Amino acid sequence: MTTPRPADETPICSARGCRAPAVWALRWNNPRLHDPDRRKTWLACPEHRESLGAFLDARGFLREVAAVAESPTLEG
Repeated sequence: MTTPRPADETPICSARGCRAPAVWALRWNNPRLHDPDRRKTWLACPEHRESLGAFLDARGFLREVAAVAESPTLEG
């Protein structure tokens, strides 16, 4: 279960050690573990969007990239 994020809390990049505000939502799933319609979300700042996306894409997990404000998987 996901805990809703307070409206005044800025989403932070999912890259290890990064505390920059997230701009991108990388929506993915692992077909071995998740139903085809399920999406998990990693958040990315502009600096880490490409590296996080490449990591997921190399494994065949990346499904779509959207602006954080347009991501239906984020509560806000």
